[in-house]
Amino acid sequence: MSWKETCPMDQKIVMIGDWLSREYGVTELKQIYGVSRKTIYKWINRYKTEGATGLEERSRAPAHHGNATPVEIARQVVNTKLRYQKWGPKKVVAWLKEHDPVTEWPVASTASAILKREGLVRSRKRKRRSPPYTEPFQKCDKPNEVWSIDFKGQFRTWDKRLCYPLTLTDNFSRYLLLCRGLYRPAFEETRPWLEWVFREYGLPKAIKSDNGAPFASVGLGGLSRLSVWLIKLGIRPERIDSGHPEQNGRHERMHRTLKEATADPPRSNMLEQQRLFDQFTREYNFERPNEAIEQKTPASVYELSQKPYPAKIPEIEYSGDAIVRQVKNKGEIRWKGKLIYISEALAREPVALTQIGEHLWEIRFSFLPIGVLDETVCKVAPLIKTQLKVSPMYPV
Repeated sequence: MSWKETCPMDQKIVMIGDWLSREYGVTELKQIYGVSRKTIYKWINRYKTEGATGLEERSRAPAHHGNATPVEIARQVVNTKLRYQKWGPKKVVAWLKEHDPVTEWPVASTASAILKREGLVRSRKRKRRSPPYTEPFQKCDKPNEVWSIDFKGQFRTWDKRLCYPLTLTDNFSRYLLLCRGLYRPAFEETRPWLEWVFREYGLPKAIKSDNGAPFASVGLGGLSRLSVWLIKLGIRPERIDSGHPEQNGRHERMHRTLKEATADPPRSNMLEQQRLFDQFTREYNFERPNEAIEQKTPASVYELSQKPYPAKIPEIEYSGDAIVRQVKNKGEIRWKGKLIYISEALAREPVALTQIGEHLWEIRFSFLPIGVLDETVCKVAPLIKTQLKVSPMYPV
C-alpha cells in the first residue's frame, strides 16, 4: 500500500509524532495512514537508528550493478574521446576494438552513456534529409574507380590571407588522397598537386567534381583546361548536376569533418594551417574508423592504382573512319572552308567528327562526345540538345 495523496515525508513525520505520543498503536497507525504494518515498522526502525534523516526516500537502484562497465574500461573510453575530440561513441569503440581486440569493449550505446555522464557528448538536432538520389555515374565497387575532387569553402587565416583547401578522395575506401591549402582555386595551382597525387597513387578511371572552375567551364562539353588534361590521361571527368551537392555526398561529408577539425578556428598562416591539414589527413586515413566501410579505416581498405602516371602524356588517336580536325589557338576548327568555334580549352588539340545525320556531325574529344555540328547553320550545339534530331539512318 502507499501513502495518501500528500507529501510522503510530511506524513512520515506526523506518523512518527503520533507513535512517539504513545496514544496510538501500530494497528491504529495502519488504519489512519493506510499503509501496512511492515511499512510502519520499517520507518520506526529507521527513525530509531538514523533520526529524522532516516525518513527520507532512498534510491531503489542496487548499489552495485552486475553488468556495470568496469572503471578501467570506462576510463579508456573517456581517454580515447579526449584524444580524438571530434569522434562520436561509434568511432571511439571501433578504434578501441581495432587496437585491443582481446578486451571486451562496451557497445556504442554504453560508450555514449559513459561520455554523456562525463559531459563529453552533446546531442545533435536531427535534420530532415532529402530522399536518396540515384547517381548516374560510373560504378564504384573498388578503389580507384572514382575519385572526388573539390575546393572546400575558402576561409581566411589570421594573417588575413585566403586559404582554399583542395581535397581529393577515393570514393570506395574514403581515403583522403590530398588536402592542400592553396591561395587560388586556379588551374596553375591545382595541376601540380594533382600530378603529385598521380605519381604517388596512380590514376583513377574517373574524377567527379562540381561545375566550378578549374574543374569545368560553361563552354562546349563543360571542358576546362584541367578536364582536357585529365581526358588526355585517360581519366573520365564526371560533373554533378548544378545545385545537387548530394551527388557527391561522400566527399561533402568528409568536408564537414575537415571543417570541424581544421578551420574552427583557422591558424595563424598557411604554413601552420597546412600542418593541421597534414595531421588531419593522417588521422582520417589511419586512425579514424569510418562507418560507411564497416568502421574500418580508409587506409586498411585503399589500394594503389595499377595504372601509373605516364612519363609522357600520350597523343590522342582516333579510328580511321573519323574526320580529324586540329583546334586552332582561338578554339576554332576549319570545316568546309569556314571557321567554326569549338572551345578554347581544346586549343591545339585534335577532335574527331563522325556523321550522325544528313547535316549533323558528332564532335568527340578522345573518348568523350562533346557536341554536334549542324552544317545548315555552321554552328556547334551541346550534344544533349540535338540528340532528338538524329536520323535513324545515322545511329549514334
